[in-house]
Amino acid sequence: MTIGDLIRLLSDGEFHSGERLGEQLGVSRAAVWKQLQKLESLGIPLEAVKGQGYRLAERLELLDGRAIVAGLSPASRPHLARLFVEETLPSSNAYLRERFAQGAGHGEVCLVEQQSDGRGRRGRTWVTPWGRTLMLSIGWRVESGVAALEGLSLALGVVLARVLERHGARPRLKWPNDVLLEGPGGELGKLAGILVEISGDASGPCEVVVGMGINVELPPTFREGIGQAVAAVHDKVPGLSRNALAVELLDELLPLLVSFEQQGFAAWQEAWNARHAFAGCEVDILQGGEREPAVAGDVDAAGNLWVRQGERERRLAGGEISVRRRA
Repeated sequence: MTIGDLIRLLSDGEFHSGERLGEQLGVSRAAVWKQLQKLESLGIPLEAVKGQGYRLAERLELLDGRAIVAGLSPASRPHLARLFVEETLPSSNAYLRERFAQGAGHGEVCLVEQQSDGRGRRGRTWVTPWGRTLMLSIGWRVESGVAALEGLSLALGVVLARVLERHGARPRLKWPNDVLLEGPGGELGKLAGILVEISGDASGPCEVVVGMGINVELPPTFREGIGQAVAAVHDKVPGLSRNALAVELLDELLPLLVSFEQQGFAAWQEAWNARHAFAGCEVDILQGGEREPAVAGDVDAAGNLWVRQGERERRLAGGEISVRRRA
C-alpha cells in the first residue's frame, strides 16, 4: 500500500471505514491508520465522521502516466522514450542522471508527486507539498557540446509562459531561470524554477537533464512557511488539471529539445524579452556575497542579461549570479 493507493480510494467523495480500506488495500486497520496519519502530516486534510469513516476534505488529482502519454500529439510522442511517474523521490533530476549512468536517459521524462531533496540554482532546496505541484524532468543527449545549450533554461521559461497564456494567465520571466506570476495579494511571486544540469564533453557529446518545478496549488499554510512571495497556477487558472498541464508542456518541451541544438536561444530571444519581468527596472546583482545596483536591460542571443551601471554596460552570464528587483 502506498499513499497514492490510499488517496485514490479516498478521492471519490464517499466515506470509507478503516476496516473497508484495509480490505481493499490488503492491509490491517492499524496499517491504514498509520497511513491516514501520514496524509495529515503531508498537509492533505481528511474528514472523519464517527460511524462512517474517512474521506479527503478536498479533491486531490494524482498524476496519471497513461493519460499523459495518450494525450501527447503525434508530433511530440515519437520523441518520448519513456515516462516515469513516481510518488516520492529525493529529486527527479537525480533520478534521470542515474538513468544516464545506466546507459538510458535520452528522451525519458520523470514526474514525481513530491520531492524530498529537490534543488534549485546555487544549491537551494526546492520543497514541495505532496500532489500540489508539477515536478518534471527530461533527459536529453546533445552531440555538439555545452555551448549549444546556452540560454536553454530561458527558452524553457518561455514554453511554460506560452502554455499558461493560452489559459488566460500572464506569467513574467526572471533571469535566468524563474517564472513569476501574480499571487493572491497582487504581488509577483515565484511560480516555477528551472534547473538545467549538464555532464559530458564541453565540445562534444554531453547529457542534459532539464528540471521544472511548478506550483499548481499551494495551501495557505504552506505559503506562509516559504518566506518569499510565491504564486500557483490555480491563482489565475483555477481547476487546470496537472495531467493536462503536463501534456501541454511535454508537447512543447520535447520538440524544443529536438531543435534547440541547431537553432540555439536566438530563436527564443525576442519571446523571452517580451515577457521580461524587470526590463528597465532597478535591480540588485548578487554575486559572491556582494550586492551591486544596476538597471536591467534585455537578454542577448546567447541568453546573457545586459545591465547598465551608470555609464557602463555590463553583461551577466549566469552561473552564480542572481538578479533581484530593488525594493
